[in-house]
Amino acid sequence: MFYRPEEGHGLPHNPFNAVVTPRPIGWISSRGTDGADNLAPYSFFNAVAYTPPQVMFASTGVKPDRDGTKDSVANIRETGVFCVNIVSYALKDAMNATSGPWPRETDEFALAGLAREECRTIACSRVAAAPAALECRLTQIVQLPGISNLVVFGEVTGVHLDDACLVDGTFDVTRFNPLARLGYKDYSVIREVFSLTRPGQ
Repeated sequence: MFYRPEEGHGLPHNPFNAVVTPRPIGWISSRGTDGADNLAPYSFFNAVAYTPPQVMFASTGVKPDRDGTKDSVANIRETGVFCVNIVSYALKDAMNATSGPWPRETDEFALAGLAREECRTIACSRVAAAPAALECRLTQIVQLPGISNLVVFGEVTGVHLDDACLVDGTFDVTRFNPLARLGYKDYSVIREVFSLTRPGQ
């Protein structure tokens, strides 16, 4: 099968997200200038640089009360900070609860029954139970082609790691089993890992 996206795929559901998988989930916490916290998952998320450490996430939706974007991006525009919370398998249901199109005034931490802790380098809450969290300062927001496609880039200014996941000096993901986004309504979980040595190393 071959199709051109502008001509449609002819399938019951768009296969694009099922092709680009698995994708890590950036569970983005942010805070508006009114002090209200927001928490929402984004599967267009990844690390993009080592020095200094930087991450990105893309928002592709829009809410009518948020000037062409969603609560997360609107808050980050206002305050210039956000936190990426890593989603473990144990937090899958809480993460899913925060993915709904909730009104602007909704506190997703409370909605999902999540305890929060204050970040150390930025004025923002983080998910206390997350196995890792990355405190970030906004570096730029890039408008992509399309009505509401925005990419948010941030520099990591603080890193939280669950001590229970540190094994012999390495961060062992099998201790918390990261959740990954697939296509459609599907997810996967990392339970097994293997290593490969690059040529010349």
